[in-house]
Amino acid sequence: MSPVIITPTEPGRTLEAAAAALRSWTPRQHLAAAVFSVAFALLIGVPTVLIPNPVFGRQVPVQAWNYPVWIASSILGGMLAATYVRQSRREVDATAANEPADTVDAPSRFGMVGGLLAWFAVGCPVCNKLALLALGYSGAITWFAPVQPYLAAAALLMTAGALLVRLRGQILCLTPRARGSRQPASPMPRGAAR
Repeated sequence: MSPVIITPTEPGRTLEAAAAALRSWTPRQHLAAAVFSVAFALLIGVPTVLIPNPVFGRQVPVQAWNYPVWIASSILGGMLAATYVRQSRREVDATAANEPADTVDAPSRFGMVGGLLAWFAVGCPVCNKLALLALGYSGAITWFAPVQPYLAAAALLMTAGALLVRLRGQILCLTPRARGSRQPASPMPRGAAR
């Protein structure tokens, strides 16, 4: 396997491909992005008490930077999840024959780690049972709380990176669709009788 050579224009090509992928999204994918974004916002906002509720409590007040990080990570996570939404059969039949065929997609590890880091970043430092068990109350305030903005930055970078990779792959990694033909599960060896 030959090494991958990255040219100075590679980041520009990635951004162009990601923008082209976003322009090619169907209404179904736009709707999925909106629904997933709201779901992620609720999933992060309710237990971290960014959305006030009677079920969860917070001992340390919300910081001003928590809200933008929460909103941005929810939007990025929703868009990332929408990249896994396939087009409907009617939309597929109306498109060109060289449309990519997403047969198997593994979840994006960077996206999942980014979402988890966002949850740790905007959560209450002393309400986090892992930080509390590992560091104690004063350690959570002294050591974990100052690290939370860095966790937020890492979460946003990881989720945005995963989204860019997924969008870039939708444009630059096209695979031809085999219409009506099935490939054998395992090729027969040469000289074998049928």
